[in-house]
Amino acid sequence: MINQQINVKTSSLSEFVDITSQVAEVVTKSKVQEGLCCVYVPHTTAAVTINENADPSVAKDILMILNDLIPRRGNYKHTEGNSDAHVKASLIGSDRVIPVQSGQLCLGT
Repeated sequence: MINQQINVKTSSLSEFVDITSQVAEVVTKSKVQEGLCCVYVPHTTAAVTINENADPSVAKDILMILNDLIPRRGNYKHTEGNSDAHVKASLIGSDRVIPVQSGQLCLGT
């Protein structure tokens, strides 16, 4: 098993950050030809999903719907002011498993 950390910086409260190239680079450097790549985010207000990113408006639509469903301000009991981020992250999920074949991530369009 190979364990590699990727650091991601964000610039707003809710955003998509494409880490595909960084994950693919880890797989390439690992020299693993066949297997599984697990992408996991340990923070409780962050999530990971797979989206082909062929049309950037899809990510914008997902953020719009999440923000409509789970507003920034609400009748939340959590006092840190980021309850919406906790709920959004819980709905999206903290990990994804991607097959690796011939040394490449198996991602579709």
